[in-house]
Amino acid sequence: MLDDATRYRLLKRLHADPDVSQRALAKELGISLGKLNYCLRAVIAKGWVKASNFTHSRNKQAYVYYLTPQGLEEKARVTVHFLKRKLQEYEALEREIEELRKEVDYRGLEPRRTESFVPESDST
Repeated sequence: MLDDATRYRLLKRLHADPDVSQRALAKELGISLGKLNYCLRAVIAKGWVKASNFTHSRNKQAYVYYLTPQGLEEKARVTVHFLKRKLQEYEALEREIEELRKEVDYRGLEPRRTESFVPESDST
């Protein structure tokens, strides 16, 4: 099915905008329309999402996707897992930056800018 990051983004997006089109959702998630359709069927089968025809739409093929109580629980679970993973990545990046700073200090080099990753322009 989907990795945790994509599942998080899918459930978050459906919760925020239940009447999003499959085409827009697939584009936003960076997956094919066919894969999105497969994934939507899977989350519906798991009981996390309920799909209903959007009766007020001119496009009678349009659906509204509602997160079920189980879907809200899964969204909360995957959000916590996603946050923990991002915090681990952040901490690893902080350690790597600290090592790079030590290496620069050891060699007696001075970075051009430490507060920003935007290079200085030579417009003097």
